[in-house]
Amino acid sequence: MADKCSCTCSCEATEILIFPCSGASNVGQIANQAGVELTKAGIGKMFCLAGIGGHVESFVESAKGAKRIIAIDGCPVQCAKKTLEHAGVTITDYVVVTEEGIKKNHDFDLATEDINKISDRIRVSLGIS
Repeated sequence: MADKCSCTCSCEATEILIFPCSGASNVGQIANQAGVELTKAGIGKMFCLAGIGGHVESFVESAKGAKRIIAIDGCPVQCAKKTLEHAGVTITDYVVVTEEGIKKNHDFDLATEDINKISDRIRVSLGIS
């Protein structure tokens, strides 16, 4: 008798999916790291924005099945937001790192306080303190 796999696919829908920008600036990397920290804390599940942009059907369907979609953009270009909208995914919670008082540059020595600031902003948006 064959064993049944009890593993889960990374493309399965969950309650809260997190789509951070991971752009080539400090604010893109702050968005990405905030997504990592929120996932590690069990707040939601970081999901593949590239898969959405590539219109990978299973990824898009999983995103559409989530109760909440968090998009975290680094800057006003809004790559994460535009990618999700282009695929027909509705965003429920949205943060732009530069709108939280963090200046965009190309210094990749990220400040923990900046990552925490964005993570905390998302927690507030979700009603979690």
